[in-house]
Amino acid sequence: MDSVKDLNSNKIMDWDKLICDKRLGMEEYHDGRHHTRSDFQRDYDRLIFSSPFRRLQNKTQVFPLPGSIFVHNRLTHSLEVSSVGRSLAHEVAIRLKNKYNSEELNRKFDNLRDIVAAACLCHDLGNPPFGHSGEKSISTFFSEGAGLSLKDQFSPRQWADLVNFEGNANSFRLLTHQFKGRRRGGMAMTYSTLAAIVKYPFTSLHSGPKGKFGFFESEEPIYRKVAAELGIPELEPGKFARHPLVYILEAADDICYQIMDIEDAHKLNILSTGHVHDLFMGFFPESQHERLRKVMAHLSDPNEQIAYLRSGVVGALVEECAETFVKNEDEILSGRFAGTLVGSLPPLLSNAYRKCSETAWKKIYTAPMVVDIELAGHRIISFLMQTLVEAVMHPERNYSGLLFNIIPQQYDVASPTPYGRIQAVLDHVSGMTDVYALDLFRKLNGHSLPAV
Repeated sequence: MDSVKDLNSNKIMDWDKLICDKRLGMEEYHDGRHHTRSDFQRDYDRLIFSSPFRRLQNKTQVFPLPGSIFVHNRLTHSLEVSSVGRSLAHEVAIRLKNKYNSEELNRKFDNLRDIVAAACLCHDLGNPPFGHSGEKSISTFFSEGAGLSLKDQFSPRQWADLVNFEGNANSFRLLTHQFKGRRRGGMAMTYSTLAAIVKYPFTSLHSGPKGKFGFFESEEPIYRKVAAELGIPELEPGKFARHPLVYILEAADDICYQIMDIEDAHKLNILSTGHVHDLFMGFFPESQHERLRKVMAHLSDPNEQIAYLRSGVVGALVEECAETFVKNEDEILSGRFAGTLVGSLPPLLSNAYRKCSETAWKKIYTAPMVVDIELAGHRIISFLMQTLVEAVMHPERNYSGLLFNIIPQQYDVASPTPYGRIQAVLDHVSGMTDVYALDLFRKLNGHSLPAV
């Protein structure tokens, strides 16, 4: 154990505290015993069977939901991120075991893959319909739309929450908030899983030009409780160090959305087979190219060739991100590590990843089918926000009473504060699937009426 103490001597955070299976809202039932199924595995299973997770199957990732060709939605993306995250955490755990050589910590490190797998599974639960444009539509409703007139009713912190609406912060709320009729602790996840999903562990007042933050004002006390239990330091008022496993989740997410978007674009004929071949081959040294070409010569289906290369690319990125994590572990545990694991790749992989990113921005995210869904989504979400916000801010109106009948009872539209009532609207809108949002938009506009 002395060697373990020596390794931890210059670090702010301690793995022994960071890996904690205590459950939010169920702290009094925590017994610390080893069970057949760990609490982190229970987190994963609980999420798989949850309604918010199932709804991800009908939420846009990047491309419109499938017609004749199946592309990724939020659910398939989350499953793949979870798979990659589990593999990456497993690689990290092997290296940490060799580094610390402690029987006690080895048992802790065995849990890394299950914590990360669960965290990856739920990292997008709070994202609204219609992809990332849905987040922007909600934010701009307050910053430049009809919601701007409400600014005087909120504190600066609450207003920052609204004009920077963030899916990651909303995921933390969805997992932890006690909605009406629900149990204390929300979904009662373990402390480590909750901390591992918070990519941006600071308040909206620290969100910066990108508008990223980790928890709303309403959930700040919960995050503080989790951080205190796990020994995550507050670096400055309202801004915390990241839980180390956040870096693994983030890398898995970066790998999946970047590489899988390229593969989807190939299936949709946005990118040619030759173009994607060149992009993916760039991740491998020249010495491996001949072997890769020989294998692909046995695959006559271009989609199979791309899938083969994609699997190799993901494997290479996982391996190198694990090395990067362990190499920078001291800085990570001290809260000093800047950037991301993917952003710290060696030149070969870094250049190949950059080319994929540039291609995605030039060819994919501006493709007509992607822009069309963003434009339609913006119109739909803006209308729903305006209609529902007017209802909760003016509950005395007859139309408001009618609208309250379609809002699930778990959302507190009668909250005594304007912030609470607006959050009820955000809970409802962000939980909608693409299809439900479109259907409700049509009904409220009189374009879709029940049969008479």
